[in-house]
Amino acid sequence: MPVKLHASATGSIGEIEMIYRQRYSRFLRVAVAVLGDVERGRDAVHETFVRAIRSLGDFRGEGSLEAWIWRTLVNVCLVEKRHQTHALDHVPETAPDENAEWPEVRAAIADLPERQRVTLFLRHYADLDYDQISAVLGVARGTVGATLHAAHAKLHDVLGEVTR
Repeated sequence: MPVKLHASATGSIGEIEMIYRQRYSRFLRVAVAVLGDVERGRDAVHETFVRAIRSLGDFRGEGSLEAWIWRTLVNVCLVEKRHQTHALDHVPETAPDENAEWPEVRAAIADLPERQRVTLFLRHYADLDYDQISAVLGVARGTVGATLHAAHAKLHDVLGEVTR
């Protein structure tokens, strides 16, 4: 049974567990894309769910429980990235990405501003819709659209027309 993505007034450990079981691979894809390393991505996902369970009482139900967890993941990843001893501002070859054999795509994505990269990852790696991304990032829905448009435009400028 899929997890409902609508707002609920409360959350439970059981709901967090269900989200973990059903969405783990999506959370991992985004974490690996942001952090540039599979093991660090796994650690970030686990830390995210530990924090979600520990701070469940702080969940106010103003959005969906899943969006609240996604926001936690983004925060965990960005803090971890800032604490790195050396920057990994690239999309790694180990990222579970269908374009992994295209180094120019990885490089172009790595050159995007952080907000554009994170928004792009949430849309295309996590398959979140604009409303969900808006809730995760705490920005207006229109900002999500504008950010994705800017990211896509920059990628198009850098890469040109990609044919399949």
